[in-house]
Amino acid sequence: MRRAKSFGSLSSSRSLGYELPLVSAEQFNVKVQGRSYRTIWPAAGGRAVEIIDQTQLPHAFATLRLESAAAVADAIRSMRVRGAPLIGAAAAYGVALAMAEDPSDSALARALAMLGATRPTAVNLRWALDRMGAAVRPLAVAARADAAFAEAGRLADEDVAINAAIGAHGLGLLRAAREKQKNRGDRLNILTHCNAGWLAGVDWGTALAPVYRAHDEGIPVHVWVDETRPRVQGALTAWELAAHGIPHTVIVDNAGGHLMQHGLVDLCIVGTDRTTRNGDVANKIGTYLKALAAHDNGVPFYVGLPGPTIDWSIARGCDIPIEERAPEEVTSIAGRTPDGAIASVAVYPAGTLAANYGFDVTPARLVTALITERGVCPASEAGLLSLYPERGNG
Repeated sequence: MRRAKSFGSLSSSRSLGYELPLVSAEQFNVKVQGRSYRTIWPAAGGRAVEIIDQTQLPHAFATLRLESAAAVADAIRSMRVRGAPLIGAAAAYGVALAMAEDPSDSALARALAMLGATRPTAVNLRWALDRMGAAVRPLAVAARADAAFAEAGRLADEDVAINAAIGAHGLGLLRAAREKQKNRGDRLNILTHCNAGWLAGVDWGTALAPVYRAHDEGIPVHVWVDETRPRVQGALTAWELAAHGIPHTVIVDNAGGHLMQHGLVDLCIVGTDRTTRNGDVANKIGTYLKALAAHDNGVPFYVGLPGPTIDWSIARGCDIPIEERAPEEVTSIAGRTPDGAIASVAVYPAGTLAANYGFDVTPARLVTALITERGVCPASEAGLLSLYPERGNG
């Protein structure tokens, strides 16, 4: 993998409709073994993309080359790439790969349908596919492949800038929380659920972007990391926090309420895969319970989200489609054995039935505020429209 390069100005984006700051290589947040990485990037020497294979983490850091739209769809479905922003970026590159193979109208329709069927809850997937289709359809067939790769690259660059802006806006909330602490010798304790760091985006991430910014500014932060069964995305959060040198402690999913009762959590920050226009948020299963515990204990509960994660067509969270995944994710678990091998082991008796809902919905009334690339707002339709006034006409 190559070191990240500068990607040109992202201001005055026609697709986003507002300005974002230039993000250069020097501003990239994520480094692994001293080198800067994105989670997805165009491969050298051919029309392909490479990804960090997140199913290998945290035990091994491996990359994977994807050369077709079908390979991208499989990577999204199997969670080799995961997180709403990254799913959208990967799908965009999937369309580009499809156009490189066959730029016909029928091939475009097949690619959009195949990629769109991979993950039902994350709205960034649909947003990215709609954008790619709109960019490619009007063009002559011979021009489609180059244009699709260029558009996918712009979408990825914009995600970096969006998430960097979320970090900047969220930093103010963490500064304010630090100022409220009575004992200045204490760390600022932040609880998060699932993984909404750089592994869930192209870079920076959403919920963890403010944490990275606070740590880099010298605010003494400590993160309580929910393990997040059944996929154990907390292991990904722990891995990336360790890589950045941020103090953290992994806890079982049901420990968060206990910590809040004992004053050990100053605030919660989570991500979201889809936010309705009234401010309800769908995030990894278990988020709703954390929000309830935070509300009961007076702990601020923030949600970091990019604008493309807002589904303006849905008024209430109960209308969000909730993904149901394979029961085997619940009844077995992967880990490293004493001899260093990676193995999957059963944790329940053979034949045990398991339900595996991937997400739940946290109602807006439990959300202290939404942190977006445009600023911080109340979790309400009025709050979102104050930042996205152009969506006021539907």
